[in-house]
Amino acid sequence: MIATLSRPLLDALTATVGANGLLWDRGDMMAYECDGYVIEKHCPDIVVFPTTTQQVSDVVRIACAFDIPIVARGAGTGLAGGTLPVGGGMLIVLTKMTAIEEVHLRDRYAVVQAGVVNIKLNERLKGTGYHYAPDPSSQGACTIGGNTATNSGGPHTLKYGVTVNHVLGVEVVFSDGSIVRTGGPSRTPGLNLTGAIVGSEGTLAIVTRVWVRLTRLPQAVRTMLIEYGSVDEACRTIGEIIGAGIIPAALELMDQGIVRALEAAFSFGFPLDAAALLLVEVDGIEDGINQQMERVVELATECKATGVRHARDSAERQKLWKCRKLTGAAIGRLAPNYTTQDGVVPRSALPHILQYIANLSARSGIEIVNVAHAGDGNIHPNLLFDEREPDQIERVIRVGQEILEECLACGGSVSGEHGIGVEKISLMDRMFSADDLDVMRRFRNAVNPDGRLGAGKMLPTLAGCGITQSHPRRRGGL
Repeated sequence: MIATLSRPLLDALTATVGANGLLWDRGDMMAYECDGYVIEKHCPDIVVFPTTTQQVSDVVRIACAFDIPIVARGAGTGLAGGTLPVGGGMLIVLTKMTAIEEVHLRDRYAVVQAGVVNIKLNERLKGTGYHYAPDPSSQGACTIGGNTATNSGGPHTLKYGVTVNHVLGVEVVFSDGSIVRTGGPSRTPGLNLTGAIVGSEGTLAIVTRVWVRLTRLPQAVRTMLIEYGSVDEACRTIGEIIGAGIIPAALELMDQGIVRALEAAFSFGFPLDAAALLLVEVDGIEDGINQQMERVVELATECKATGVRHARDSAERQKLWKCRKLTGAAIGRLAPNYTTQDGVVPRSALPHILQYIANLSARSGIEIVNVAHAGDGNIHPNLLFDEREPDQIERVIRVGQEILEECLACGGSVSGEHGIGVEKISLMDRMFSADDLDVMRRFRNAVNPDGRLGAGKMLPTLAGCGITQSHPRRRGGL
């Protein structure tokens, strides 16, 4: 961290975004030293709040002129350190770019700026019969630009897919300040550059505008909460449902620790003696939806479910989903700090990985409570700790790594939807071969040749390039 910022830099940025579009006092910037991954913190040297794509471009050109590294940030809800300004530099925060610019129901797409909060688009679409399907649990706060950068998922991705399945095109600013649009509402030939940018975590370009697909709302929805005396029985039900050819809109698992936290927070009437709950939602046309629901109940009963509760109306359904999506708030009652891990295993390996986590928790002394997008094997162990105890932080980091290593051993992945960021960068060479990583680096270097964007993120750096894996070299000009 340097003591002062150069006057020419401040003058150039002020002329671009105005005096109210900048922060450079250390105290003012503390809110930007981490995202939802609270274990690692890095304070930026300056924070900039552009309001248009042209301003983003101008700010990037200024950063180029002063040789300053850049990290783009949305709402900061990411859980892998993807928006950490590792080594300092400039943080470009896009939360003032909040316009829903166009909604085309006939052509089933909308155009939104990067800072639009996910849920705001669906609020705008209310009453139209359409919705934007990706629904991360943080959708009340996270931005569509951030969702695009990390290829976010959510409870309903089992049936509807992750963000990349709903992004038709993007407008981006590259590391030289050039503005480029890829894709759009009409099918375009050539390489799928949009697909490459979605999920690239700000290492290729800064997303400023997104063309998103709109999906018809289903005619009918049925939501159930199914109780179990053991986690294994709940996991077995998941396999039976998918094996029967039923693809629920959502299939979520919550263990006893999560259930007790939710009940303490929201008093919904959850059974505190249940070892696990499945939140199952089926949707589609009205004809046949009840038969599908009944088949799910039959399969759950065969797997020794101890109780089934049906949402009686839309209000009760919304309360169920509120409870599920506010698990983070509920977990906050259990410990001063927690970090949410994100791994994927084959559905058949769910009983194994959850038992492995339970054993690891007992062995390490780190309490872990679990929620999972269980239909696609995406687990979210929540590791509880107190950051005032350095030993606990070290154990939490080690336990998180061990969980992800076991996911890989099961044939899974180190991330289902949170991305790589800084948290999981050391595991990339476990998931991919040296050739795979080399191809990724070459593509990144083609569009971000000086590594100015997202330095120290996502891809492990090569020895001898002047940048360490966690801390890129400090550039001058500040």
